[in-house]
Amino acid sequence: MSQTQLLNCLSRLHISRNESKYLRNHVQILVRNYSSKSPKQKTASSVYRTMNIFDRKAKALQRERTARAEDYHLSEYIKEEVGWRTADRVLDIKRVFKNAVELGASRGYVSRHFLPDSVEKVTLCDTSQTHLNKAIVGDGVKFEKIVMDEENIDFPDNSVDLLVSSLALHWVNDLPGVFDKIMKCLKPDGAFLACVFGGDTLMELRQALQLAESERCGGISNHISPFTRVRDIGGLLTASGFTLQTVDVDSIVVWYPSMWEVMRDVRALGEGNAALSRPLRLNKDVQFAASSIYNEMYAKEMPDRKIMGVPATYQIINFLGWKPDPSQPQPKERGTGQVSLKDLHKIDDIVRDPKVVKLREDDMK
Repeated sequence: MSQTQLLNCLSRLHISRNESKYLRNHVQILVRNYSSKSPKQKTASSVYRTMNIFDRKAKALQRERTARAEDYHLSEYIKEEVGWRTADRVLDIKRVFKNAVELGASRGYVSRHFLPDSVEKVTLCDTSQTHLNKAIVGDGVKFEKIVMDEENIDFPDNSVDLLVSSLALHWVNDLPGVFDKIMKCLKPDGAFLACVFGGDTLMELRQALQLAESERCGGISNHISPFTRVRDIGGLLTASGFTLQTVDVDSIVVWYPSMWEVMRDVRALGEGNAALSRPLRLNKDVQFAASSIYNEMYAKEMPDRKIMGVPATYQIINFLGWKPDPSQPQPKERGTGQVSLKDLHKIDDIVRDPKVVKLREDDMK
């Protein structure tokens, strides 16, 4: 019953004016307390706070500048490899997605591997029109290209069957808000499959720069943007309401002749530092010192080659979440198990002689 209905009912009572005033105030207090205790829908934005870390305008300019480079294809090997792996995860799902979205699509690193018997239509979204113009989509798959910022996605509620993103969301400031928007735009039992760079990405370069700058300048600056941690991704999926979650980590090690090639390819890929606290320049003496430290700490003979090189690690966090739907498998109630995990060492005997095992009191705790 609403507050207005309660007050209307109260006005029909035959009581004195003073009693009516007292009861009205009491009812208003009860209604306010009831409203404040009413359960609110849990969202990622209500659990995690937004952190203003990245300069989104600078990142958009970096992407557009690299998109116009004629030799861009020479440095996109990481995005091609990760995009293929992400698309392979989509193809493993035995379902036909009628309306899919690739967020932060760039040149369609995921959509180019889609097949018509897996995805009927895909919408590619990116901040760079130049990238979208050069994006590739799988043969037979209907497509649409839209210039859209990852932080301001705008799709109707319950309209998307599948949303994928490959190496784009790690530049988003309002990551909880993006997860909430994705949850709203997905249809029931829709899938959210994405990957981002993890915290150990370019750890060799980060350590070399920190040691060199600490020795040369007496302190360190943020020359490599911070990346998301695995536990944060799992927490965001849970807070947003996704079910049947899967989070795993891959590490891709690429070998380069020296540190200079690492920095050149990262910059050419459009993945240069875009943090608001980034320094305007990196001194030459710090760069040469970092190169020497990089070689001293990590240089060794490249695999399958007879020349020296340095490794660069790219940590990839892959995750998958589903929008809740009654058709999804539900966990059984606590205490309905018939086999104790403490008897796992007897699994061979249990398989040979299946029977109902009586649970102990310790199993119910």
